[in-house]
Amino acid sequence: MSDDQLAIPSVYMRGGTSRALFFKVSELPASQARRDAIFCAALGTPDPYGRQLDGMGGGISSLSKIAIIGPSTHPDADIDYTFAQVPIDTPIVQYKGNCGNISSAVGPYAVDEGLVKATGAAATVRIHNTNTGKVIVARFPLVNGRAAVQGNCVLPGVAGAGAPVRLSFLEPGGAVTGKLIPTGARAEHLALEEEWPAVEVSIIDAANPVVMLRANAIGLTGGETPAELDADKRALRYCEAIRRAAAVRIGIAKDLEDARSRVRNLPQVALLSSPSSEDCHLRVRVMSTGQPHRATPLTGGMCVAAAIQIEGTVAHAVAKRPDGEDVAIEHPSGVLLVGAKVVEKDGSPQVSETSVYRTARRLMAGEVYVPAASIKAEERAA
Repeated sequence: MSDDQLAIPSVYMRGGTSRALFFKVSELPASQARRDAIFCAALGTPDPYGRQLDGMGGGISSLSKIAIIGPSTHPDADIDYTFAQVPIDTPIVQYKGNCGNISSAVGPYAVDEGLVKATGAAATVRIHNTNTGKVIVARFPLVNGRAAVQGNCVLPGVAGAGAPVRLSFLEPGGAVTGKLIPTGARAEHLALEEEWPAVEVSIIDAANPVVMLRANAIGLTGGETPAELDADKRALRYCEAIRRAAAVRIGIAKDLEDARSRVRNLPQVALLSSPSSEDCHLRVRVMSTGQPHRATPLTGGMCVAAAIQIEGTVAHAVAKRPDGEDVAIEHPSGVLLVGAKVVEKDGSPQVSETSVYRTARRLMAGEVYVPAASIKAEERAA
């Protein structure tokens, strides 16, 4: 390490279709401002060229993530996990909501780092996600006391196969807003900025809040590729206007400017259409942080799966009815299978659990270097 760079212990992991830098809370400064400055510099944010070439990020939202792991503060969990989303062009760190894909790497990380003791053929790790206050249960095979890597689980969007990680999100309703249906309306017409006409949406908060609408409501087919969506500037602006209005509507942003400048990752925007395959129940294209996802984000997929089973929502109206709890969601990289347990109680829907299989793998371990010049002197002070 030279005098003009800071070296911070870190592990670089893939979880599902995302990647993140993992840090132990004990190896980070206590100051939130100092931590945020480290995270941005480590990933290469801000980058006006959109590539994060001077950091570990990959220029798209699914590759610009942070996970912070520490001792559990929850009586029914083994560890605490805090997720952070870092935009590519703006030096802010967002802690609202969780990432389901990165959640799949938390259990294997905790076992491999010795934070959770595990023996035998499989491990069960109970994870307290501090962003949402919810508990996630990760189950995965072991090889010689470490998380297994080899396996036959194939994940659309990820080359090859790996050992399965089963994730169960317990009582995921109201993860960010405190309510499964934050506005009380299963479907409503959302008023937008003057440039854009209102559109019918459903805003559901299960694992993460998602604003769902028919793709054809904004002039799309729902079958567009991520590249086609990325090139359609009108559609991008329309989706962003919907996201901002929904953020204000559910109270996670105080006004449209707050949604534009501070709350940039939530809610996710899900464009729904009928599936092209008889084996699927719904076709989905998801937008977040202003970008189309190559694969449906895990939390977004779980939220959509729950919404399909809530009568009166846009998702329920567009989707084919699943026979049971398992929902097959068609997305640009393949099919996402999600289990969602939804029941009506006293006239209100409740989601007891959502579950899905992912794979995860440790990619690198060591120290990430952060240019000292990118962090203010007071942020570097011990």
